[in-house]
Amino acid sequence: MSYSSDDVGSGSTKDGDHDLQEFLLMEKQKAQLNAQIHEFNDICWEKCMDKPGSKIDSRTETCLNNCVDRFIDVSLLITNRFAQLLQKSAM
Repeated sequence: MSYSSDDVGSGSTKDGDHDLQEFLLMEKQKAQLNAQIHEFNDICWEKCMDKPGSKIDSRTETCLNNCVDRFIDVSLLITNRFAQLLQKSAM
């Protein structure tokens, strides 16, 4: 059996395409995570910060912690629900 240079190149191109797709997916996920972090920073800041000062009081700190925790809980809930839907549609 003989191979041409096209046959050899196409295998590495497919591998390269797959690697590129994986890289792009990872970068997209990083960008989405950063966007979420900025979003809950904005939401929680507006919700919890009455007036900026030199220190954060305990009430504000508790509010910020609870706000971020709820935001993460909701994000995980939505992500898990979409994963379930994808699994169902794959069957």
